[in-house]
Amino acid sequence: MKSIVIHAARDLRIEDCTVATPGPGQVHIQLAAGGICGSDLHYYNHGGFGPIRLREPMILGHEVAGTITELGAGVENLEVGQLVAVSPSRPCGDCRFCNEGSHNQCLNMRFYGSAMPFPHIQGAFRQSLVAEAIQCAPADGLTAGEAAMAEPLAVCLHATRRAGSLLGKSVLVTGCGPIGILCILAARRAGADRIVATDLSDFTLAKAREAGADITVNMANDPNGLDQFLPDKGTFDVLYECSGAAPALTAGIAAMRPGGRIIQLGLGGDMSLPMMAITAKELSLMGSFRFHEEFFTAVSLMRKGLIDVKPFITQTFPLEDAVTAFEIAGDRTQAVKTQISFA
Repeated sequence: MKSIVIHAARDLRIEDCTVATPGPGQVHIQLAAGGICGSDLHYYNHGGFGPIRLREPMILGHEVAGTITELGAGVENLEVGQLVAVSPSRPCGDCRFCNEGSHNQCLNMRFYGSAMPFPHIQGAFRQSLVAEAIQCAPADGLTAGEAAMAEPLAVCLHATRRAGSLLGKSVLVTGCGPIGILCILAARRAGADRIVATDLSDFTLAKAREAGADITVNMANDPNGLDQFLPDKGTFDVLYECSGAAPALTAGIAAMRPGGRIIQLGLGGDMSLPMMAITAKELSLMGSFRFHEEFFTAVSLMRKGLIDVKPFITQTFPLEDAVTAFEIAGDRTQAVKTQISFA
């Protein structure tokens, strides 16, 4: 079968790899769709991010869905022919953090397509995949592309859980890539009253409005676009910082009201922060990393029609055009979520 393998920055290859047989508690999946994530783009463009670097060839991909073709022994709640979204989160279940219920902080996590450990954890961008049955969320009624959006949506649902009650709150989203767009959808579903979104691209800001943002601000065209929210110590109760850019975070902090909560999702490296403003406003700065049980909630919300991700799948390329897909995926003038079809 074919797989998408990164060897070094800008060195992406389509290669053969072996086909595995499902063991007890596992299923064999014929992959249908895979979404290109920001971390995939970091490996493609830079060979890694921060201290995490490629040290061997690695199959990319962790946003995937496909059809079950074979059941391993003991699998009872899934069926051959069923479309499933596959969670890339595979905690060990027995370390300190798993025992505390913080599975996303697992000390022995095996997360598809990650160069954090060595040997690297191979990813899911391959034509067929053997997965644990407990990773598979039935996605009946969805398209394969929608089902593959469960992973980034789960990231945003985890962040929304970290944000606390959003009912009636005023929310700022900085950075309108896939995570920012899905955070708008999640915040609105959680009861946010007013949502303002910022970015540097008119294309993504149009998509933010389509997702339900009340106000959008292009900070490239209007660097002072958030000034209207500064009086009386600021406006926003919650900030989803999805860009990983220091200027976006700094501008967002200035617009926060005292006692507000900042949820940092964007990974752009270390940065200097306006600590005086954070202290004086008594702001809470919180990280948000991956997800676990939120994955199945993401699929459920999509299946019930409560969150619609279809408008934000902007391109789908065949497997043989993977390099083109990666080039387009990082272009915020035309792409939100770019996917690859493995069918």
